Amino acid sequence: MNLQTKIPVVSQQPKINYESEIVLLGSCFSENIGEQLAYYKFKTLINPFGILFHPKAIETFLWMATQQELYTETDVFQFNERWHCFDAHSKMSKSNRAEVLEALNNALLYTHQAIQSATHVFITLGTAWVYRLMAMDMVVANCHKVPQKEFSKELLGIEEIRQCLENCVHFIRSLNPAAKVVFTVSPVRHAKDGLIANSQSKSHLIAAVHQVVAASDAAEYFPSYELMMDELRDYRFYEADMLHPTDLAVSYIWEYFIKTWVGDEALKTMATVEEIQKGMAHRPFNPASEQHQSFLQKLEVKKEELTQQYAYMRF
Repeated sequence: MNLQTKIPVVSQQPKINYESEIVLLGSCFSENIGEQLAYYKFKTLINPFGILFHPKAIETFLWMATQQELYTETDVFQFNERWHCFDAHSKMSKSNRAEVLEALNNALLYTHQAIQSATHVFITLGTAWVYRLMAMDMVVANCHKVPQKEFSKELLGIEEIRQCLENCVHFIRSLNPAAKVVFTVSPVRHAKDGLIANSQSKSHLIAAVHQVVAASDAAEYFPSYELMMDELRDYRFYEADMLHPTDLAVSYIWEYFIKTWVGDEALKTMATVEEIQKGMAHRPFNPASEQHQSFLQKLEVKKEELTQQYAYMRF
């Protein structure tokens, strides 16, 4: 897709290259960009606790990971024949308590190690609406289908969000002073809150993020929300639910991401990786033909050249 954006490409931070280590946390947009980075074989860690929608959940996760805290048996609960943790997405839930604790604590350990060596940490904020478990007076990351009567719904204020995000930057930088923190706001509408409440939520997130970025040399902002709302207004850029961006829209934002964050040398390697990925996905009419066998040999040579240069790459 040919990018002709009216939003200026601005970044004062070092670009991403194939030596970079990238951590992506937060809402589903982190997974969209993370999947693209993973496709091009950058070193990435994507949502080790699953999707975390709001700032409080991300703050709690980063505190647990950077302070090397661990979950214990009292931190998980059984519901609908599965064990869950209110701090994590349901993808971390298991049928066995020991298994879920092992998965949670391994994810924390892996994240602690990843942040120590990370060059960039991207944090995507999805909503300012949170659910508080009234019995324990705690804001949860995920309700895990526990009846809604057990929760109160609250909207985080701008000042509260700002403090959460400042804490996130502090946790990351206390472990790795060189890490660059990039905030973005998910363009996905949270329609279950109602469209008016969704707009209020997004405005709180955007206002808080810009306050943090303006006051810190360690943080930047990536305008995924503005690209979707202001430049991709046509409904052909939305899925049938009219909430989620289509592949075409993700491609548009990804192209802007490349122009903003990816260095020129890395672009050359990306082109080679794409050739290999497309070659591996190719389905020949005659797999036994001499032409196809020659094609496979050339593909193996390209793989070997890349893996010699970047030992971590796997195809």
